[in-house]
Amino acid sequence: MPPVPDNWFDFLIIGSGTAGAVLAARLSEDPALKVGLVEAGGAAEDPRIADPRAWPLLQGSAVDWGYRTVPQRHAANRVFDWPRGKVIGGSTAINAMAHVRGHPDDFAAWVDQGCDGWGYADLMPYFLKSETYTGGASSFHGDSGPLHLIRPSEPHPITTAYMAAGAETGFAPSADHNGPQMTGPCTNTLTIKDGKRQTIADAYLTPAVLARPNLTLLSRTEVQSLILTQGRCTGLLAKTKDGAVTLQAGHIIVATGALASPCLLMRSGLGPADELKALGIPIAADLPGVGGNLHDHLLSGGNVYRSKRPVPPSKYQNSESLMYLPRNGQAGAPELVLACVVAPVATEQFTAPPFGEAYTLMFGFTQPKSRGSIRLASADPKVPPRIDPNYLAEAYDRDCYLDALDMARAVGGAGALADWRGAEVLPGPEITSTAAKREFLQKAAFTHHHPTGTCRMGRGREAVVDSGMRVRGIEGLSVCDASVIPTITTGPINAAIVAMAERTSDLLKGKAPLAPFVPEGMQS
Repeated sequence: MPPVPDNWFDFLIIGSGTAGAVLAARLSEDPALKVGLVEAGGAAEDPRIADPRAWPLLQGSAVDWGYRTVPQRHAANRVFDWPRGKVIGGSTAINAMAHVRGHPDDFAAWVDQGCDGWGYADLMPYFLKSETYTGGASSFHGDSGPLHLIRPSEPHPITTAYMAAGAETGFAPSADHNGPQMTGPCTNTLTIKDGKRQTIADAYLTPAVLARPNLTLLSRTEVQSLILTQGRCTGLLAKTKDGAVTLQAGHIIVATGALASPCLLMRSGLGPADELKALGIPIAADLPGVGGNLHDHLLSGGNVYRSKRPVPPSKYQNSESLMYLPRNGQAGAPELVLACVVAPVATEQFTAPPFGEAYTLMFGFTQPKSRGSIRLASADPKVPPRIDPNYLAEAYDRDCYLDALDMARAVGGAGALADWRGAEVLPGPEITSTAAKREFLQKAAFTHHHPTGTCRMGRGREAVVDSGMRVRGIEGLSVCDASVIPTITTGPINAAIVAMAERTSDLLKGKAPLAPFVPEGMQS
């Protein structure tokens, strides 16, 4: 039998972010499989990556791809920065480290859209498998997985007052957002270990994993396009500092995220046929859903208060509590979210007090109805894509956003925060009418960094992948990352992607998925 070429792999994974790192680690557990992991960025050498409090400084740095949206017509025609990590570990090297699974109803909606096998019960064993929760093992938590999850043992005093203000406003506290009850004041679960950020690469691509003889990490390797032959994906073309390379595989998994994954598919001839033809790209398969269904969570910068006294630094990552709240008393997945940040947070439209003199109640909504798209501006990979999240296009989103502002002000004005609360800086006490508040929101909106849905899983002509993560009509090609999520989860999406990648690795190995279950005591 002839030797296997060095450039051939059983599985070739593109992207070392959340899904890619998990897939590489799990697939290479089988020594019979030759696994390759391709990453455009390099090692996480910037010391700020390890500092949980330094994450805002990484946006716009050398480890950020530096994406930007087109002007948003419902957000004062502003252009939004969309940071994405260009480093081993992807965006987990620059995010705020919150680990929130989402609400069971989120995943029920996936199943309703044809994503069989991806309900909350299906993913629950993989949430547990992925984590070591410092609170200990239970029916809701694991204690032997790669991800190290903590809860703040010494919350910031403003965080403590903020959670008390939520209870005072009428919302029963939650013991754990990832436990039986998602709604209510609660400290965050954070991917921090020994006082340092734990990226997905720190967790899954450990030195021992990278030392496996059947796993090859190719860093600083930018994939230009996939190689497609007669309905099958057989390899990829990439660029390195030493020139162009060709890699071949039995199966390729695209895991570059909700922005880069659809762009790679479209550059390779997989996407809306008319748009690709206009760019001179030969059509391999007409997949009209590629690049569509783009949506994201919005937050606001913000409901800012000048503090009565100096604000001490956070011992964690400046944002120690998310508060998920029902809108109009509805049951099921909470529609509103507040976040306490022990720092001033404002967009480029406003001037905030200096750091150490203010705190912010950020606010947003969890179930956006607005949908946008990502489109190629050119067949050239060096040309940035056209990103249009179409923020606040739907009246529901605008109304929810208004309710979230009112909720933030109610919590911010509660007695529990009186010892810290000075004057309201933003929106400012003069902003009282509905029209004035809506104008403020257009200027205060910014991304919660959760772009989703651009290669969605499910049924119908717009679905790009099936429930096995396989790209429709193309053999040997899968996508597994935020792009396949059909509708966004209630909270940050990273935890769900970890569990998705864990389960996908079992499917790719031909292994029966872990038995589904719902923990006893789970509330709807």
